[in-house]
Amino acid sequence: MKKDISYMLLPTDLLEYFDVITVKELGDISTKKMVFHIQLEEKNQLPNCYIQSDFESKGFYTEKTIQDFPVRGKALYLNIKRRRWRSKDKTLPDIKSDYSFIADGSKITKELSDFLKGTGRDPRRYNK
Repeated sequence: MKKDISYMLLPTDLLEYFDVITVKELGDISTKKMVFHIQLEEKNQLPNCYIQSDFESKGFYTEKTIQDFPVRGKALYLNIKRRRWRSKDKTLPDIKSDYSFIADGSKITKELSDFLKGTGRDPRRYNK
């Protein structure tokens, strides 16, 4: 049994690829409400179909913030840092993992987007 409740709050399979670094409750100046920010960092695991000996982790791409389902009436933002993988001999382009939990063309999770579509609400209005 898992002792950490984060697996119940975060999108399906997210913790398979990311580690939770921090969880903070902060005030959002624009809405004047409290919100949750969870900082996630991609695990040091090369994406499938690449050979470990050919690539090395070289830091992270710029952090991306996406919105997920609210928790206890407060907005939940996931601050995601994805790893940058470089070819050791520098002949191949940088690679990064591709994750399906972010809705295409949006700043919200796919699960939240699907939920909003099902309720008749337009998810685009939640993309800030």
